[in-house]
Amino acid sequence: MSDDYDGAWKEALEEYFAEFTALLFPAIHAEIDWTRGYKFLDKELQQISPESEIGQRRADALVRVWRKDGTEAWVLIHVEVQSQKDPTFAERMYVYNYRIFDRYHRRVASLAVLGDEQVDWRPSHFEQELWGCRTVFEFPVVKLADYRERWEELESSENPFATAVMAHLKTQETKGSEEERKRWKFALIRRLYERGYSKDDVRKLFRFIDWLMRLPETAEQEIWQRVKEYEEVVQMPYVTSVERIGFKRGLHEGQMLGMREGLLDGIDLGLELRFGSRGMELLPHLRRIQDLDTLRQVKELLRVRDTTLEDLERFIAESGGNGAVTQQEPA
Repeated sequence: MSDDYDGAWKEALEEYFAEFTALLFPAIHAEIDWTRGYKFLDKELQQISPESEIGQRRADALVRVWRKDGTEAWVLIHVEVQSQKDPTFAERMYVYNYRIFDRYHRRVASLAVLGDEQVDWRPSHFEQELWGCRTVFEFPVVKLADYRERWEELESSENPFATAVMAHLKTQETKGSEEERKRWKFALIRRLYERGYSKDDVRKLFRFIDWLMRLPETAEQEIWQRVKEYEEVVQMPYVTSVERIGFKRGLHEGQMLGMREGLLDGIDLGLELRFGSRGMELLPHLRRIQDLDTLRQVKELLRVRDTTLEDLERFIAESGGNGAVTQQEPA
């Protein structure tokens, strides 16, 4: 999954979790008591991530909800957006599920959202057997590609998350075609006003569309000019030019911050697993490092079996601790 898709989907899930379940998993949505709210359990999800995925950024989410019968339930969501089949996906679903149960003793509903373009790839279970000992794990799956045949349903939906699915599909369909992407990007933005969404929803969904449907800067300026003219016609100045600039700056800064925090979270867990409390003493020094490449090198060192705590201490000391994020801002 690309960093762009990761960040966009993660944000959409956090902003529209109830709407997400209503659109893609309506039977589960009907079983949840939404009056009691819900909570994202990011720390708990990080703690159960397989060691091989330490430091990786995914749009996965773990959410605590309440069922209508009064019992607590945890919902694990895997959003997989990739261009090819992953033979380990079903096993990963199983591993996450049993690790949550093993660590927290909570029953978990694991939901998979497949956003790839491989129509026939639909993993929905993991199974293993040895000498009569058999394990079968099944999980609900939604294939976003199926909604290409249900486009009219998405267009007529009042559910804000339908916009996220539409933007995702059109991002895939318009690869390599700037004119088509421009046309669909403006059409999806205009639809936000036509559906009568609130100012807050328009801004949030605008950000999602803008995040996914990237265009060259000249084309972006053309889209933005059309949005401004359209807002004047419909007299709905929901997204100003200042906010547009802020979106771009915030997107870049958010990506940099998200990458850094993702690296630090993975390093945190790696230090605890490899060196226990002694390793955790390095965290204050690591948090002073702003340079992403330096943090990536720390993560790689943790993956090397022969790396000692002294090796890490020496590397951190030599790297300083006052570096700046060195990745260039995208044009």
